[in-house]
Amino acid sequence: MSTRWLLLTLLCVVLIAAGQMLFKVAAAQWRIDGWSWATARGFLSPAMVLALFLYGLTTILWVFILRAVPLSAAFPIYALVFVLVPVAAHFLLGEPWSWNTLVGGGIIMLGVIIALR
Repeated sequence: MSTRWLLLTLLCVVLIAAGQMLFKVAAAQWRIDGWSWATARGFLSPAMVLALFLYGLTTILWVFILRAVPLSAAFPIYALVFVLVPVAAHFLLGEPWSWNTLVGGGIIMLGVIIALR
């Protein structure tokens, strides 16, 4: 995989992780008051709209990447989302992490390295 495609795939990882952070922020802001317009309106907070936009943009970028990169090469890199999201959630949102999270992230990174060799 060329450097260009690697960087674009890593950009997808970062955008999906950012989208997940925004989904978490939106979820914390959303107040459910039965089946009301206030509940529906609250669902479409700025954080939710931005997260949905990022997901849409990332999906288009992902399809563009898959035109040139085999899924067997791109998808292992995409798995880094499962490492980046817990790390970002810890540092940006103050969420706790455990040794299991760290070990699991290390295993995922090792798997990405093995898959790309």
